[in-house]
Amino acid sequence: MDRSPNPDALLRPRPPSPLREIRDERFDRYGVRLLLKRDDLVHPELPGNKWRKLAPNLRAAVEGGFPELATFGGAYSNHLRATATAGRLLGLPTLGIVRGDELAGRPLNDSLARCAADGMRLRFVTRAEYRRKAEPEVLARLLAAAGAGAAYVVPEGGSNALALHGCAGLGRELRGRCDVAAVACGTGGTLAGLAAGLAPGQRALGVPVLAGGFLAGEIRSLQQAAFGGPAGRWTLAEGFDHGGYARIPAALEAFATGFEDRHGLPVERIYVAKLLWALASLTEAAAFPRGTTLTAVITGRPAAV
Repeated sequence: MDRSPNPDALLRPRPPSPLREIRDERFDRYGVRLLLKRDDLVHPELPGNKWRKLAPNLRAAVEGGFPELATFGGAYSNHLRATATAGRLLGLPTLGIVRGDELAGRPLNDSLARCAADGMRLRFVTRAEYRRKAEPEVLARLLAAAGAGAAYVVPEGGSNALALHGCAGLGRELRGRCDVAAVACGTGGTLAGLAAGLAPGQRALGVPVLAGGFLAGEIRSLQQAAFGGPAGRWTLAEGFDHGGYARIPAALEAFATGFEDRHGLPVERIYVAKLLWALASLTEAAAFPRGTTLTAVITGRPAAV
């Protein structure tokens, strides 16, 4: 299939994404101004950091003449869905290597069914193999077994050096617009790129959605690979994972529903709800001085929206 050498011509992104101020008493009474960076609107099918991470990798894959994209994720991975969608839009075949061989042969959940509907081939591997996927010999074996030895490989979560350069554009769009730019973190790539794109004097704040406290080292490694060393100011606010990835306890669900009702904004639960909860909690704890302008980066939207 003939493919455009410029994926943006087919993907049609809409940067810069809108920046909207909202009034919320949980921030107003502490003298903190809250802005929402609506990165969920940057692309109709690849919202937020999914487009920003994938776009430079897609460009490299197309320009390099690779016949297929291969990537990794769990059974409910947003990244797998985004990669499958991008492949459909570009006419580029995709392979998803999915954690958990026990899922093979079972009916696909909604997330994986959407991947398959977009043309992604799914291959289920053991959790032990999946943990070792970054080892070159294991990766080569997994790709060969799936018949994708020549594929362009995008890492789990889409975070690599190219992705960080894409996310740095998000930081540049916020230069001079706020004091602190906050984002929910999975693999840390969005935060690492966001911090690099901000102006001196601004700070990026990451809210991990997974427990474990491993992100700081990952972010430093990613910035080393992308920029040759530390880039920009960033910190992490741990302890707001609510029990781990995809855990949405009743209190968080109520908070998200209340935010939606109050501001007319659909709130994605796994990342965005935890980010907004964390910012409200930190503001109440006086983590931000009065007069702070705080931006929450809205990286995704609910699946049904």
